[in-house]
Amino acid sequence: MKTALRRLWKSLMGATLALCLGLSLILTGCGSVTKTPSILTGDYAKDTIAISIRLKETIAMEQGTSGTEESGKEAIALIEDYMSIYRNRQKVNKLNSFTTMQTVLNSLAGHYRNFSNRPLPEELKERVNNELTKAEISLEREA
Repeated sequence: MKTALRRLWKSLMGATLALCLGLSLILTGCGSVTKTPSILTGDYAKDTIAISIRLKETIAMEQGTSGTEESGKEAIALIEDYMSIYRNRQKVNKLNSFTTMQTVLNSLAGHYRNFSNRPLPEELKERVNNELTKAEISLEREA
């Protein structure tokens, strides 16, 4: 009788330990990528201006200099954060400024994901700068 209780106790303890370990892995984000702190605040106008400025600084960097690859990764993280916050907001996603931002962010993220080892083409740099400026102007009109 004692041995049966011991076996039952051991199996319950093992199951409890496995459950606790599994929950801790799930809650701590076991395969999550280490992210830099986001500059986004939740205020659409401020976030749009902030991401526009940051991306203009990123594309202005000379390719091949130290930090360009890291800045590309940071740009992708910012783009993903921005889109995840504002894509599903009905009041925001119908604005001209958001549509413009979405187009330019998709282009830029596509380049950084697929061609991270290549410099940003001059045509794309110019287009991104123009579109970001256009989004800022649209944002001022919408306010």
